[in-house]
Formats: sequence, C-alpha cells, structure tokens
Amino acid sequence: MALRLVIFGRQGAGKGTQSTRLSNRYGTPHISTGDMLRAAVANETPLGIEAKAVMESGGLVSDAIILGVVEERLAESDVQNDGFLLDGFPRTVVQAEGLARFATIDVAIDLVVPEEVVLERMSARRVCVSCGRVYSLAEPPAADWSCDNCGSDVVQRSDDTPEAIAKRLHSYATETQPTIDWYTRAGLLVAVDGLGSPDEVTERLTAAIDNVAAH
Repeated sequence: MALRLVIFGRQGAGKGTQSTRLSNRYGTPHISTGDMLRAAVANETPLGIEAKAVMESGGLVSDAIILGVVEERLAESDVQNDGFLLDGFPRTVVQAEGLARFATIDVAIDLVVPEEVVLERMSARRVCVSCGRVYSLAEPPAADWSCDNCGSDVVQRSDDTPEAIAKRLHSYATETQPTIDWYTRAGLLVAVDGLGSPDEVTERLTAAIDNVAAH
C-alpha cells in the first residue's frame, strides 16, 4: 500500500517512535527533514552544498532549500513505489503549500498529547551521547547511566532544559499549529490521541490510517 502521510506532534509526543512503527507496518519510507538535509550535505548535491553553507554560518535553512531537498527525495524510486511518511515536515504553511505543488497527501495525522504531559516527558528524557538511544528517569539504562546498547554515557540533552523546551513549544504553537489548521481546512487532517502505551497509540494510528485508505 503506497501511503503518503504527514505526521505532526509536539516534541515528546512519541512521533519518532510511532513513525518508525508505521513505516515498518506499511512498508512506507520514514523520511525526516534532518535525515534529508544530512544526506544532501553528505552527497554534496547542489542543494546540500547550499544548505551546508547556510548552516555553517549559523543561519536557518530557507524554505526554498528545504522544499528542494524534499522534492528531490520524493522523486526517488522507493518513494515512487512505496509512498512516504514525512516526519518534521512541513513545519510552516509556506512549506505545506510548497509540498502540495509536487506531492499529494493521503492523510495528515496530528498526534495529540497535552502540553503538560510533553513537558514532563521531555524533562525526564535522557539520551545516549553515541548511539542516540532514548531513556527516561522512569526507564533508565540497566547500568549506572551507561547505555545498554553501547556503554556510552546517557545524559540530558542541552535542548531538554525547561527554557529550551518552552521555546520549542512556543515555536510549535506559532508555526506548526497554523500548518495543522491548513491541513484541517483541506480536509486531510486526522487527530489521534497520543496518550497511553506505545502499543495503544500504534493501534489508534493504524485504525485511523486504515479507515482513510479504505475510502
């Protein structure tokens, strides 16, 4: 089933975990903005070279560059055959409008988790400095804050402080929420409750997607 999905959710809502699960279930490539930019930079594509110059100067990569990188990625054979699940894009209405010019979306999912729950989850989040595995204060590694996978240190990310979290939530409210509203007006948005165990959330997500696919 070649599904074309966009998934939204505040940081800490479990979007990454659920995107991976959905990708595995439907055989749909899970594509994140960060991965696309890193690949473009590593492959030294014209857009990658441009993005690298901007990032190295401390600037923000423009919508035009990001849209170009996304368009290139969505033209690749795996996406043409199996669809896509976009995670972290589009972040703005301008990006959503740009995406609509070269891609059709079957459904946009809003993984809904209250802000206070996200704050609690993110404040408790800890990450391996080497492999990136995520832990929490409630579910720490077996050893004394050494990663179960690779043995490296498990720490709090510098952008998981209360101040940094508040800044990201504000950005989500001012930039991404209008994008979600844009998909609502387009009749493409489905809101899914993100509370509960990962398995419960996956069950709700697949039910919502299967319902859309059946019509």
